[in-house]
Amino acid sequence: MKIYTNDDVSADSLKGERVAIVGYGSQGRAHAQNLRDSGVDVIVGVRTGGAGYEKAKHDGLPTAEIKDAVKDATIIAILTPDMSHAEIYTNDIAPYAAKGASILFAHGFSVLYGRVDARADLDVILVAPKGPGDLVRREYQRGRGVPSLFAVDRDVTGKAAQRALGYARGIGGTVGGVIETTFKEETETDLFGEQAVLCGGTTELVMMGFETLVDAGYRPEIAYFEVLHELKLIVDLLYEGGFAKMHSFVSETCKYGDLVSGPRIINEETRERMQEVLNDIQSGDFARDWILENMAGRPRYNALMRQDLDHPIEHTGRDLRSRMSWLQEKNNG
Repeated sequence: MKIYTNDDVSADSLKGERVAIVGYGSQGRAHAQNLRDSGVDVIVGVRTGGAGYEKAKHDGLPTAEIKDAVKDATIIAILTPDMSHAEIYTNDIAPYAAKGASILFAHGFSVLYGRVDARADLDVILVAPKGPGDLVRREYQRGRGVPSLFAVDRDVTGKAAQRALGYARGIGGTVGGVIETTFKEETETDLFGEQAVLCGGTTELVMMGFETLVDAGYRPEIAYFEVLHELKLIVDLLYEGGFAKMHSFVSETCKYGDLVSGPRIINEETRERMQEVLNDIQSGDFARDWILENMAGRPRYNALMRQDLDHPIEHTGRDLRSRMSWLQEKNNG
């Protein structure tokens, strides 16, 4: 497997190119600042007077309405939320983008599921850092970089891969290492990871563990520490060194419990449910459901979110976290 680094991608890959960053949220802000600091010609497409506009001006970046920002751009990075892509592309990009520009995404959802069907004269590329925007910016400022993925869905100009890799270098990705993928692979694995493990799987596991202990008569504060608070310690060990580092830092009793009880909780039935989730993603059922949910005003989404945020573990956690001075310093810093 080829991993692209600074040795493979010239610092001048985007010389003469202009990048329009559409949207100035977490990823947009990080990408725009990193590209600018890498010497790339950048303009931010935002609504004048909006929150993104104010932030971009504060950060010293040139701004314009989206339709004006994209006119002279050779790379147009759409970094707004997925559900906004179709409207923004149709109204503010398609009528104004220059012939031979590259439309760039940080996630392949809109292309894979047909939300954006780019003009035939435009390249379609992807650069996806494997981390949130604040991490992408912070690691760049430290002279490091977050590993990234890149993909070329359509190469009209013959420059699509060069532009994608140049963009990845500009945001620091080639310091962390860049791997080639496809829109399909990036999108389906990303959605599966979020739903089955990183967010959906983890939060449900934590809540069920909390409920099991509280229902058995243990105090909620003790249950919170055991199933949520200490989770960060384990995740940090896994992140830093995989299973081996985790096993080297936890007790022998913990290790034995891990080995004999883990498969009782996460078992073949869990694997079957995970396969169902993956099937829904691969078939497009999840995407259709999410698109229709947005069109209906998100009634189910809002109800489920309220249910999640009103769970007793949230009330217990807010009180306990308010007493953790290091978290207050971080949140206020």
